[in-house]
Amino acid sequence: MSDILGTYGISASGMKAQADRLRHLSENIANADTPGYRRKTVPFHDLADGRVETGPVRLDRRELPQIYDPGHPMADDTGNYQGSNVDLIVEITDAREAQRSYEANLKVFDQSRQMAQGLLDLLKR
Repeated sequence: MSDILGTYGISASGMKAQADRLRHLSENIANADTPGYRRKTVPFHDLADGRVETGPVRLDRRELPQIYDPGHPMADDTGNYQGSNVDLIVEITDAREAQRSYEANLKVFDQSRQMAQGLLDLLKR
């Protein structure tokens, strides 16, 4: 029974980590057109008991693109301003991956719950 309970913790930590990842991916997508915005990434760390947790948020240090638009309020003397380093294709792909991983962890959680319920039903007999 303790193995089944341990599975709850493992799958719940995976769901929490993917939910955190999805939150930051959503922020990146929402700020894709914000001048000077740097993409946020979230690393995962494995724990000794099979669980996973998120680490501190990191900012993508790639150089920000220079966008030429002399009419933009943030443009400098040359008519350029710094854009965002968010690539929408990458963010949407990562969001889909995180969503599917969340769903897989949810499925494991549900299967563990059904197994525990089946075991309890057998013990009642």
